[in-house]
Amino acid sequence: MKKERKNSAAVPHLPRVNPVLFKLNDEEHKIVMRYLAKYNITNKSRWYRETILSHILKTLDEDYPTLFAENEMRR
Repeated sequence: MKKERKNSAAVPHLPRVNPVLFKLNDEEHKIVMRYLAKYNITNKSRWYRETILSHILKTLDEDYPTLFAENEMRR
């Protein structure tokens, strides 16, 4: 039985037109390539995008402003 691929849904009214460029050193590149090969990831662009955006969303969720400071809530 062939595994069904899960693709992120394309949003026709939000085309990706803003390129982002960054560089990796040899060790970083080797680590990324090893990870991609181990988990059979073929679409590197989508993987980078999803990984970066999920990290950003997680950080923003953790840093959500609250009414009280953390030490005041623990009392």
